[in-house]
Amino acid sequence: MGNRLNHDRVMPVHNLRDYFRTSIDDVIAKQGVDLDPHAAHYVVNLLTLYSRSEEFYEDDGDSYGVKPLALMLADAADAPNVEQRSQYLQRIGDVALFVSGFFIESLANKAVDVDYYIHMGENAYGSLSDEVRGTFRGNAFADIYKELASNFQMLIDVLNEVRDGARKESDVDLLRTYEIWLKTGSRRAAILLRQQGVVPISAAKRLRH
Repeated sequence: MGNRLNHDRVMPVHNLRDYFRTSIDDVIAKQGVDLDPHAAHYVVNLLTLYSRSEEFYEDDGDSYGVKPLALMLADAADAPNVEQRSQYLQRIGDVALFVSGFFIESLANKAVDVDYYIHMGENAYGSLSDEVRGTFRGNAFADIYKELASNFQMLIDVLNEVRDGARKESDVDLLRTYEIWLKTGSRRAAILLRQQGVVPISAAKRLRH
């Protein structure tokens, strides 16, 4: 993911943080999902932060882009102390959530797809929760990271709908939506398919025929 991600449209807003907060709250209510308000607040802050390209992309002097998650994981494993390892784990979780939530289409036909990002994001936030628990920082964030890990797929569905609402898109790429459903079991993807007259059949049901 060394190249910049494409933005189809630019939507002017007066306050980006308020926009994300309202949009996420609306989608959570619409989808009827159960998410701790502190975790929702974390996601709002993440989206606001990563809306600035200098915070999302990395510039090491030789290249500009987003380091692959596997390399971030290697950095975490080689970190000299708990603090730096925690920073790497948080970066993995944050990038995985942001990319799969807002740029899921960019993962199509790539070596790794959204299921890989979900796996990496869930594990990173889960490990981070264990890492910081019992520390001063952990008193505020350990449960939030655990909530993010437990609800990673649900959060992707929420952010996908926030993204589509911002772009005001109505067309559904049926093949890609079905592919996402197959890889992740996304509840939102299943709903979109049914709205287009496609009834997704689980792997367990397919095996019986």
